[in-house]
Amino acid sequence: MNLLLDDLTPAQRDAVKHCEGPMLVLAGPGSGKTRVVTHRIAWLLHEGVPPQNIVALTFTNKAAEEMQARVERLAPGRRVWVSTFHRFCARLLRQYAPLVGLQENYTIFDTADSGQALRRVLQTADGPALRCTPDSLRNAISWAKNHLLTVERYRPRHGDELDAAVQRVYPAYQALLTAANAVDFDDLLLHVAELLRENPEVRRSLDERYRFVLVDEYQDTNLAQYAIVRALSIDHPNLAVTGDPDQSIYGWRGANLGNILEFDRDFPGAKVVRLEQNYRSTQRILSVAAQLISHNVKRKEKALFTQNGVGTPVRIARFPTQQDEAHAIAATIAAAIRSGSRRACDFAVFYRVNALSRAFEFALREEGVPFQLVHGLEFFQRREIKDTLAYVHLAGNPRNEIALLRVINVPPRGIGPTTVRRLTAHAAGRGMSLLEAARDVKRIGTVKPAAAAKVRRFVALMDRLSSLAGAPMEELLGTVVAESGYREYLEQSGSPEDDDRLANIEELLTVAREFDERHGGAGPLERFLEETSLVSDTDDWEQVADRVTLMTLHAAKGLEFPVVFITAVEEGLIPHERNRDHADHLEEERRLLFVGVTRAQEELQLSMARYRDFRGRRRMTIPSHFLMELPRDEIRFEEPGSERWMPAEPPDVEPVLAPAPDPPQPAGKAPRRMPANMTTAAQMLGAGSPPEPAPPDTFAQGMLVCHPARGLGRIVSLSGSGAGR
Repeated sequence: MNLLLDDLTPAQRDAVKHCEGPMLVLAGPGSGKTRVVTHRIAWLLHEGVPPQNIVALTFTNKAAEEMQARVERLAPGRRVWVSTFHRFCARLLRQYAPLVGLQENYTIFDTADSGQALRRVLQTADGPALRCTPDSLRNAISWAKNHLLTVERYRPRHGDELDAAVQRVYPAYQALLTAANAVDFDDLLLHVAELLRENPEVRRSLDERYRFVLVDEYQDTNLAQYAIVRALSIDHPNLAVTGDPDQSIYGWRGANLGNILEFDRDFPGAKVVRLEQNYRSTQRILSVAAQLISHNVKRKEKALFTQNGVGTPVRIARFPTQQDEAHAIAATIAAAIRSGSRRACDFAVFYRVNALSRAFEFALREEGVPFQLVHGLEFFQRREIKDTLAYVHLAGNPRNEIALLRVINVPPRGIGPTTVRRLTAHAAGRGMSLLEAARDVKRIGTVKPAAAAKVRRFVALMDRLSSLAGAPMEELLGTVVAESGYREYLEQSGSPEDDDRLANIEELLTVAREFDERHGGAGPLERFLEETSLVSDTDDWEQVADRVTLMTLHAAKGLEFPVVFITAVEEGLIPHERNRDHADHLEEERRLLFVGVTRAQEELQLSMARYRDFRGRRRMTIPSHFLMELPRDEIRFEEPGSERWMPAEPPDVEPVLAPAPDPPQPAGKAPRRMPANMTTAAQMLGAGSPPEPAPPDTFAQGMLVCHPARGLGRIVSLSGSGAGR
């Protein structure tokens, strides 16, 4: 048998050998999905398909790089384009920019730049003041673009204040982007979808070029991405998608679960292959995951199984406070490392929101355990990095108003807000860019001579940088840092923070040097800016580093660790309070926990705290009702320190969830609290027999309770009287 097929299961082999026609691969967690995608690419090459006729699309740079490396090992010298969706679209737009009203040297605005552009629009908006926040407007515009709603197609819902605000702001925001020859992340997808829809010849040409399209993590595609791959698979419908509806966790940013659930309806006769053997986790971990996700309705059934060992029971631990939770986990990790049974890199700590990381950072430092905090976007969002790159953006795209406004007086060169306002007015009155207005400063009578001289020196600097646009990136960035005065400004500061900023800039120069090495000395400027703009959440995660990983559940997708701690499994966090009252959103929250559980290879602990300090308040927590959905036979319940923590009087706390406030209390009367001896959902998981019924007067509106027959629920109202109440 061909070596490409020797180490594959029958199901994997079936998927790899499929060539012509659409195919859906339903791949459970840890089922060898990446192996199937890469082996299928190599099989197509083996069958004689030219590399240029294949494109594979995924969602993170790390995933794309790993797939590219695997294909290179399987088929040396046969380079296939493996890319993220956004980079694929960015490259297509360079080629077809004029068809969507752009120039080839367009700029990609990251989230911060998009926010700044939106704030400029709001500052000049006519009509009554808008009561919506810039973030809510940006998210609403992003939602519209992901659903292929251009400015012309957008229609507000009647009576919706946010929609009405978007209808006012969206056209002006898009006009600003066009004037700046710029796109935001969502435009990359929307412009390509529109390009393919409105230009049949281009669509046919690209369909012919990319005869075989492979999409990884198809459950995470939005409507725009669906439109793109659908348009590329009309004449040659060889679209092969791989994914798992049970791992769709990005609905909040536009992912459309229906894309994968309805694939066989979109492509009648599509081949469907199920990858159900899990190679990652123990049987107990897999059983917990399977039981949890079985409570979802919107899914495609899979019978997950593994030939791995049974493993240790999944632990559910409840701690007095989040400090106890963090210190216990840190101590457990430290003890395992000291004993030599584990390395630091074997451990991962997951949480629902980044704000929960602080306690674990502190506890791990106290134990002397090295860790890495995964915030993939942080480096390129640091002020000094964005300042330095803004010069490069402006050198490559002189119409980039946002970049100019960022650096015209950074470092300080005496060009104040008044001068900038006069430049802006001059540019607006003559239909020119801000940089052109700065070049024309001697004709602006309201700008004083001293200020005009400073503006001219800035223009001369930008002319010098623009002349280096084709030079190696390390040279261009080095010139920015030296000739802009930025290095001198930081060196003379004497501040430790500015020393750190200078070190970060040196790291950026290293990034540029590595880029130059990959591209033979001088790669395209636009390519470098694409790489620094289109950074994924986990791009700074170092797999080889011997450190504990701290990350959100969303960032953990696609990774695996021998030991996983999922923390704060509490109502209001998992599931998140925003999503608990809508059936579809609640299913996504369950999928998110499923993803976290299935990252664990050998050991898994879910934990909660009785009291948690969150957003500046101490709150009494309620264990997540998801815990009640887990198979008791696979669970071991632990409550470390329960004998020492309970105070004589409960501290002044409020419930994590409060659907309805308590009625006003008479003066001097203490507010009603859950009694210390009330049985919670987490206790019931470890209890051997049903708890004793609580007296009726212990119940309160909004309380989460467990009925012996009907299960977990929340009290919405109290009524009646007497013993049978």
